[in-house]
Amino acid sequence: MAPSHLSVREMREDEKPLVLEMLKAAVKDTENRVALHALTRPPALLLLAAASSGLRFVLASFALALLLPVFLAVVAMKLGLRARWGSLPPPGGLGGPWVAVRGSGDVCGVLALAPGSNSGDGARVTRLSVSRWHRRRGVGRRLLAFAESRARAWAGGMGEPQARLVVPVAVAAWGVAGMLEGCGYQAEGSWGCMGYTLVREFSKNL
Repeated sequence: MAPSHLSVREMREDEKPLVLEMLKAAVKDTENRVALHALTRPPALLLLAAASSGLRFVLASFALALLLPVFLAVVAMKLGLRARWGSLPPPGGLGGPWVAVRGSGDVCGVLALAPGSNSGDGARVTRLSVSRWHRRRGVGRRLLAFAESRARAWAGGMGEPQARLVVPVAVAAWGVAGMLEGCGYQAEGSWGCMGYTLVREFSKNL
């Protein structure tokens, strides 16, 4: 599907269930890889081992004492990711959410934006997801280009001297990171747990 066959418009209320399912599916695609990355870091392994050792004194089963901390950690991480990225944020100062639509009317992607926390931070992508059936067909790039145009218009309206767009990316989402780097974005920050990165932030001056 060529990018010229795509349009981007504001999401309609009747499309909200479909968009929510798309966001949840996208989170499921990455949550296992993020959990594996986080829980195989040395500090996490040390904490899991300590928890298992403590549980061995209260649980009769060695296997249960070994597996229960891992299970609870994975569940907690998945719930956190779904709460953060598996839902739609309220409309912000930049409008939206927006959806990418094929000429036939099929919704194939979603985008949401929000202003940065401080003056000069620019705009932030809070949701960017493409249906698994439409990936590698230019939908993500089309949504990113639309986000950049909205960020420029918003910065101009706010009197900002420089438009800027920031895109957070889960550490396991290599395809998204590659697309951003190909579009001129640079990794400039990150956040995570116990000194290990879980989310990288890519930014671009527009």
